[in-house]
Amino acid sequence: MQVVHQSRPVVPRDRLVRLPEVEGMTGCKKSTIYQLMKDGKFPRCVRLSARHVAWPETAVLQWVQDRIAEAQQ
Repeated sequence: MQVVHQSRPVVPRDRLVRLPEVEGMTGCKKSTIYQLMKDGKFPRCVRLSARHVAWPETAVLQWVQDRIAEAQQ
């Protein structure tokens, strides 16, 4: 008899980062980040509560890598 183990799908790990960390990761300040979001040029934030938002870390890191790639062209 062969036992087959079902594996659960792998859930990608990500974490949410708050504004001060996003500012440090990007070199942009709050007003610039929100303007870029408004213009559709920066990842949207995730609303955690009525007064708290955060950004998926992988989305912010990808945005940074895209800016670096653009600068090298």
